[in-house]
Amino acid sequence: MIEHPSAPGTPRSHLPFSPCARVGELVFVSGQASVDASGQIVSDSFEGEMRRSIENLRKVLETAGSDLAHVVQTRNYVRDAEDLATFNRLYREYFAEPYPARTTLTSCLPASLRFEIECVAIVRR
Repeated sequence: MIEHPSAPGTPRSHLPFSPCARVGELVFVSGQASVDASGQIVSDSFEGEMRRSIENLRKVLETAGSDLAHVVQTRNYVRDAEDLATFNRLYREYFAEPYPARTTLTSCLPASLRFEIECVAIVRR
């Protein structure tokens, strides 16, 4: 059975997708960007946008019964390659060794976004 957990204050998009889907012990989180609870983009520095995106990811994971410590894989989208050093520094603040499996793409976001992250996680026991 596929569940789509949600809670008040969880970031939502005006686009046609769910913030997450939970199947058994697996949680699949859609791309989280620097948006407020209504889905409006909040522009900031790369660091500010990345932090807001990961905090949004944290909220969605908690709604599904998981957290950052239970992330298995991340997919990261960095608009500007010159932000990769900052990305790696901040990533280490949120994820600990052994790090989740990871893919990072650059030069793939619209001008309105500097960063986006999606993940696969497991439910906390």
